[in-house]
Amino acid sequence: MLHIITFAAMDINMFLLVGSLLLLISVIVGKAGVRYGIPSLLLFLLLGMLFGADGIGVRFNNIHISQMVGVVALNIILFSGGMSTKYHEIRPVMGKGILLSTLGVVLTTAFTGLFIYWLSNLITTPVSFNLSESLLLGAIMSSTDSASVFSILRSKRLELKENLRPLLELESGSNDPMAYMLTILLINIITVQHGESLISTGIWMFVSQLLIGIIGGFFFGYIAVKVMNRLRVDNQAMYPILLLAFVFLTYSASSFLEGNGYLAVYIAGLVVGNHKIQHKRYVVRFFDGFTWLFQIALFLILGLLVSPSQLLPIAGLGVVIGLFVIFLARPLSVYISLAPFRKLSFKARTYISWVGLRGAVPILFATYPLINNILYANIIFNIVFCCTLVSLVVQGTTVSLVARLLKVGNLSTSKRSYFEMELKDEIKSATSEMTVTPELLVYGCRLMDLPLPDSALVVMVSRGKRCFIPKGATELLAGDTLLIITDDEKALKELYRNHNIEEFTIEKNQ
Repeated sequence: MLHIITFAAMDINMFLLVGSLLLLISVIVGKAGVRYGIPSLLLFLLLGMLFGADGIGVRFNNIHISQMVGVVALNIILFSGGMSTKYHEIRPVMGKGILLSTLGVVLTTAFTGLFIYWLSNLITTPVSFNLSESLLLGAIMSSTDSASVFSILRSKRLELKENLRPLLELESGSNDPMAYMLTILLINIITVQHGESLISTGIWMFVSQLLIGIIGGFFFGYIAVKVMNRLRVDNQAMYPILLLAFVFLTYSASSFLEGNGYLAVYIAGLVVGNHKIQHKRYVVRFFDGFTWLFQIALFLILGLLVSPSQLLPIAGLGVVIGLFVIFLARPLSVYISLAPFRKLSFKARTYISWVGLRGAVPILFATYPLINNILYANIIFNIVFCCTLVSLVVQGTTVSLVARLLKVGNLSTSKRSYFEMELKDEIKSATSEMTVTPELLVYGCRLMDLPLPDSALVVMVSRGKRCFIPKGATELLAGDTLLIITDDEKALKELYRNHNIEEFTIEKNQ
């Protein structure tokens, strides 16, 4: 092991050197992980552990700073996730999502907590938890992690049936309030021991968190849309900064009023993402990059917090609890919560159970017992970290495989985008990229020979490493990529379907 380097003792040059190396290695490792089917977020956690006190020697143990970074990161992750989710996608699954994010969280807490209580008291384990401590550990692990779900589902390029993608993303973005309420309530029960008053306080906490979070999210989301559209700034780079200010304003104001800031931020992202705003594509790209930056930072810091030497004594217990959550607690909670929805297939319910990924949120919630000096807080934190690793390894690496085995999804045939084009919101059209197939060329090799709808206009051709503007007499080759603008999306889709064209993208202008 190298000489221990503490963050507090670092000068600015050393801090920037260590930070830049961590980010650089994270990007490289993340790219390799995508190629070999390993979740990038798992690799970021492991990289943080590698650089930690038991590895290369960077010591970081400031829980308060970790929590601050976690709050900022989750704000950006949830807002970005909400902004990329469409109303028409989540409307059909709203009832399922609400039940999963409320009843499902309570059931997961109960099943997991009772199992931990039985396991730690009836079988020889490193620690014996009482019922309140067991339920606290269950509550911390009861919510699915939005960062993990958003990242893995979207990086796998999966096309899921039965509206599973919006349902999973809605659940992961909205189940934090219940998990947070249960965590805080159980910490208060353990530290204060006034059961009856705390139960009534807990009910009020949940109601206020939910209602104020929803109202705050819609309110600040609509205000952000109005300001973004009415404020005229010459430099478009100012618009993402303006929206970022609204993200933190939404969280802080909702939290100050005793609402759930995370829920408010997610709803605000939904509102902004489903309305027209100036320079929307530029803003979305900014938040995509910013989201990845903070995901990397969050998982690296949480990895630095953990010492493998402290994980080893409770690794067996952590793995057993993690497997119980994956194979029993989560499936039972999902099946019970979704029982009223008979049209949802058993395979779909099973897949929902499998994508109950744990990640940064449970680890972040595990810092609350540390801050409140709960007995066994360090053990609770290490167990949650073990469970997260188990979830990312077992579930995160098999998201695509299980979807194919259950026949609820396939890999997307959408191709990589060759062109970058942004149209004004007033233009009601769609852009499409299509790869020319040999079958299309039987009509003739010139652009004018293609059986395109009258409403479609080819504005650019990509061939090899060069792009050019075509004319009607331009000769096309198989493999050319065409950039098409149309105001009749249905006619273009019909062309693709009739000619078995699979490599294409269609993007509506919003």
